[in-house]
Amino acid sequence: MTLPRLAVTAGEPAGVGPELIARLAATPLAADLVAITDRDLLERAAARCKLPISLEDDDGAPRERREPGSLRVRHVPLGVAETPGQPDPRNARHVLATLDEAADGCMAGRYAAVVTAPLQKASINEAGIRFSGHTEYFAERARADVVMMLASPELRVALATTHLPLAAVPAAITGESLRRTLRIVHAELRAKFGLAAPRIAVLGLNPHAGEAGHLGHEELDTIIPLLHELRAEGMQLIGPLPADTAFVPAQRARYDAVLAMYHDQALPVLKSEAFDRTVNLTLGLPFIRTSVDHGTALDLAGSGRADPASLIAAANMALELVARRDPCSSSPLRGEERGEGPTSR
Repeated sequence: MTLPRLAVTAGEPAGVGPELIARLAATPLAADLVAITDRDLLERAAARCKLPISLEDDDGAPRERREPGSLRVRHVPLGVAETPGQPDPRNARHVLATLDEAADGCMAGRYAAVVTAPLQKASINEAGIRFSGHTEYFAERARADVVMMLASPELRVALATTHLPLAAVPAAITGESLRRTLRIVHAELRAKFGLAAPRIAVLGLNPHAGEAGHLGHEELDTIIPLLHELRAEGMQLIGPLPADTAFVPAQRARYDAVLAMYHDQALPVLKSEAFDRTVNLTLGLPFIRTSVDHGTALDLAGSGRADPASLIAAANMALELVARRDPCSSSPLRGEERGEGPTSR
């Protein structure tokens, strides 16, 4: 049995991503880890973490086992050497090149999945390149309709809109967009999570889910008619639910996932209770992509103290999804091997 090949991108060179990859490599994760980044960057990051690491150029050959500390590298050179904590727009094209290799490699079958460390959107935009996030970038690269989902062991939250200003959200909530989103979420809960008949709770856009039109009309005009339509197709949809009570235990027992209308409507709940165990994944891509649920932590970059728990969780979820897709794949880590325990944040 050969190990599944996980492509791992380091994200922002001046952030904690390179150090997190070094710490991930130090675990006994049953995967052939291929870091897509600058080789020297990884060596410097491992040295800051005081971790012995064995780097080798990736030749694509199958691997049956991996010793902790062993890491293959697909070298993508930096534009300029990094200064921890100080992103440099001159490295923007390096970051995008790592994403291109990861996405193209997955679609070509070179990698079983991609796991992404955090990047700095502002630094890429400051380089004159319009960029709104991993999710949107991979969607364009793969020419796919996608949905962002964040998942912890206890809760899955998908987003009807992602990185939009709050003022732009109502106009983006249309029957067409919700139909597309819910169909992707429903299909991926079946395909990726093995749920034969997934139950999806849909949040209202307005307080109290619109209060029968007294606090907004989006529920009456758009959300409720669309839910009726999709229920007629056989989907199990609950709602629209008021966001302030949708996450109480009695409600959670009724659903397998939640569709929130905008980024900050539900993610604070998820991250406040499972920050280091939450994984960002992109539904609808022709390949598996998981990521950390946090940013570049520039204040910790270079200290060697960044907690790898979320990256380890993302790698484990990628392996679980690969194993469900390819039943002969190796099993991910369990228990303490996942890095569960006190965080260093």
